[in-house]
Amino acid sequence: MSKPSLLDFTKKELLTLIKPSFRVNQIFGWLYHQYAESYDDMKNIPKALREELAEKYIVNPLKIINKEVSTDGTIKYLLELQDGKTMEAVWLKMKDAIYTEDGDLAQEARYTICVSTQVGCKVGCSFCLTAKGGFTRDLTTGEIVAQVVALKRDNEHKHNRMINIVYMGMGEPLDNLDNLAKAIEIFKEEDGLCISGKRQTVSTSGLSNKIDKLGEMDLGVHIAISLHAVDDELRTELIPMNKAHNIASIIEAVKRFPIDTRKRVMFEYLVIKDKNDDLTSAKKLVKLLSGIKAKVNLIYFNPYPGTPYERPSKESMVDFADYLIKHGLLCTIRDSKGIDISAACGQLKEKNKL
Repeated sequence: MSKPSLLDFTKKELLTLIKPSFRVNQIFGWLYHQYAESYDDMKNIPKALREELAEKYIVNPLKIINKEVSTDGTIKYLLELQDGKTMEAVWLKMKDAIYTEDGDLAQEARYTICVSTQVGCKVGCSFCLTAKGGFTRDLTTGEIVAQVVALKRDNEHKHNRMINIVYMGMGEPLDNLDNLAKAIEIFKEEDGLCISGKRQTVSTSGLSNKIDKLGEMDLGVHIAISLHAVDDELRTELIPMNKAHNIASIIEAVKRFPIDTRKRVMFEYLVIKDKNDDLTSAKKLVKLLSGIKAKVNLIYFNPYPGTPYERPSKESMVDFADYLIKHGLLCTIRDSKGIDISAACGQLKEKNKL
């Protein structure tokens, strides 16, 4: 059994484990401001305390063993855990930096980190490459937190620079709800990375009962629903667990979910050629989301070897989006970032281990 990581604990918990309390402040700074990878990095911590902590806790529960860089700047990381298992996380450049005519920086580039919550996934979506590898285990809280720390460190992204987190990597986040919720709280720590709930989005394939549990936790996060179909027959083909959590149960759970009155619930709709890209489906989607303050994110299906599904045409995507917008739904078409390195939605599967 491997030792827990310091990244497994909230600051409040560390205050009960480490004395005196000012040492916790120092250690927290090393972890989340300096991105320390070992106790040797913590120069102002007494050697005796470092040795005592090292007997009980590790600092960093994962390491980067490979990374691939896309032509669009997306970086996919292969990460190895203490038990030798691997998973992936993705660094996404969302907006370029903006400069004035004089060459001064007006706005920094904006980034998002796509975080995994499990090694593999048990949901088994028919369109998703991650599902082909099966499910191995949940990630610990520290392993979820360490992904963000590792990617910020590798990209020399200062702790106080704005970053968004989307839990859209490997695994179903709500299947690992307790560890996920604790990681969310750790990210929000003011003395740490200070990533507010408003900048964290939990994506779920639709565990309706756990959508309710997440809502009861009142973490202040956004939620994104992987809907992908407007009728239960097709959705069950795409997402087999729809048999237990059908569309109606998901919609009702979403209506109960607490959201900022200024925000919208995101519905992810993976568009597959000749499956769900017709205007009849668009019409049904408008009706389905009636009464919900919703935003629809249309996503191109990203093909991979052996899949029976095909990528839709740009024309069908635009027509679909235009119909939704014309009928009152806020809608965007997501660019497929990192598709050339299999880092786009549904393509994450541990590979290229060095």
